[in-house]
Amino acid sequence: MSSSKARAPAVPEPLSPLSSEQAQQLAALSHGLSADQALWIGGYFTGLGTALRGGAAAPRPVEAPVQHPAITILYGSQTGHAASLARRTGELAQQRGLRARVLDVAEYRQRELKDEKLLVAMVSTQGDGDPPDSAAPFFEFLAGRKAPKLAGLKYAVLGLGDSSYEHFCKAGRTLDERLAALGGERLHDRIDLDVDYDEGAAQWTEAVLALLERLVEPAPDNVVALATPLPRPAAEAFDRKNPFQAEILDAIVLNGRGSDKETLHIELSLAGSGLVFEPGDSLGIVPRNDPALVVELIETLRLDVDATVAGAAGEVSLREALAADYEVTTLTPPFLKRYAEAAQASALDALLRDDHREALLSYTKSRQIIDLVGEFPVPGLQAGDFVKMLRRLPPRLYSIASSLAANPDEAHLTVSVVRYRSNERDRKGVASAWLVERREVGDAVPVYVEHNKNFKLPADPNAPLIMIGAGTGVAPYRAFLQEREATGASGETWLFFGDRRFRTDFLYQLEWLRFLKDGVLRRMDVAFSRDSVGKVYVQHRMREQARDLYAWLEEGAHFYVCGDATGMAPDVHETLLAIVAEEGGRSREGAADYVRTLQQQRRYQREVY
Repeated sequence: MSSSKARAPAVPEPLSPLSSEQAQQLAALSHGLSADQALWIGGYFTGLGTALRGGAAAPRPVEAPVQHPAITILYGSQTGHAASLARRTGELAQQRGLRARVLDVAEYRQRELKDEKLLVAMVSTQGDGDPPDSAAPFFEFLAGRKAPKLAGLKYAVLGLGDSSYEHFCKAGRTLDERLAALGGERLHDRIDLDVDYDEGAAQWTEAVLALLERLVEPAPDNVVALATPLPRPAAEAFDRKNPFQAEILDAIVLNGRGSDKETLHIELSLAGSGLVFEPGDSLGIVPRNDPALVVELIETLRLDVDATVAGAAGEVSLREALAADYEVTTLTPPFLKRYAEAAQASALDALLRDDHREALLSYTKSRQIIDLVGEFPVPGLQAGDFVKMLRRLPPRLYSIASSLAANPDEAHLTVSVVRYRSNERDRKGVASAWLVERREVGDAVPVYVEHNKNFKLPADPNAPLIMIGAGTGVAPYRAFLQEREATGASGETWLFFGDRRFRTDFLYQLEWLRFLKDGVLRRMDVAFSRDSVGKVYVQHRMREQARDLYAWLEEGAHFYVCGDATGMAPDVHETLLAIVAEEGGRSREGAADYVRTLQQQRRYQREVY
């Protein structure tokens, strides 16, 4: 087909349904088009006209073929942070005239990897160093024999994680190393970012895009650079940088007398916030540190509580900065390294050696920052220098235990108060102790919604649900059942719940019984580990009900797990594999394929912490 250009004919206005202004716009659009481009536009508007007259849906613009290489931006995200960064990177690429597409790695066609030339990957780490659940199949593909050689690929990897965990940013590191092993060339060094990632991510993204500009010819003026559409949550006025002040409406202790645990049901008002959420989402709490601990830390450092330092929003006193802006409890390896440089202590240097990893892990688990500064004082340490060693105080995320359909303008939380003793000191959880000890009904709590597309009810209200939760891991299932009751969903539901003791730790017992009576909850199996000689957990109850559990899966049930990432969730996963193998007559590999398919179909979802 000829690609020569010709002058567009004038629009015959007497015969045209267009206004004079529209006719001028059409003439301007037509100027300078090739025959191929004119035919393409004609076909598009023909389809649009059919749609407007009640025919088929309007066609999506098809990306015109271009000669320059495209940029693929992949993300693997559990709670949405990596997705947000990828989306923003795609927007910035477009602003520079670069043709880019943004894709969830779960939706990426693995066969396309061999043809990629420029790849930017952003991936978070969850649990015990694992990639997001939705990204697991892609990581398995890369690690397997079917992974392609990538000699023509230039790539860059950004990892997100939490440095308080042993396997900080392991998923990003694994991806970076595997792409290199397959022959890919690093366009830019990998960056591993902690919970206060904004500034580092912005600098890294700017550097990567600057490199891409040198490699990619900008899109021609007559070619529209289209990024793959990425679903966005509805715009909200409040986020983790600008939280909403939610009033505490009620706070109820869920444990019975004599329990060695303290779990609270907290109801918060979102009235006037415009915040919306779905079952499976989390509420971010922006806490403050214990003021007594802050003063003790400052005294141990021999610093002035009123010394001026940099806070989140400008210069503030050291007392206020450590109370509101910085992490002063968790002893993370990055902080330990910075402090060791100032302390110049041989014992710390030895602890940080690669061959002392177990000793370092033991040290950081049993101690906090105040223990370190007391054991290894730094004479002459300045307040500003100490603050620079710290990371920002991260918000704490809690699974929302209510449905907006059932409780408009409210969000309910199930909060376990963290208290323990280590290294001869009593410790407290930052957020849980703040909520319980220093907040009362009527007080305000800074909150925002953390959307989680990887832990959601199925679109089909008739789909059965199998829900596995231990302790506060039962919170999202309360939201699930409230939502199904409020919307009249008819799908059957089955809850496995575990805690310590039936008499004192049966969280929301009366509500589960009501759901059972009303038919909202079809079945419930419970496991109370301290009520028997041999400890019984939810995975044991699963094995007891193996035949029915497998039958539900075969009938299309969605399988959910919420709880501890290091113990409960892996044990439940192994039990699921065993049930599928035994009841389905499969090998271990066949059972793994079955479970992997459940994950790919979003019928196996986990919320682990």
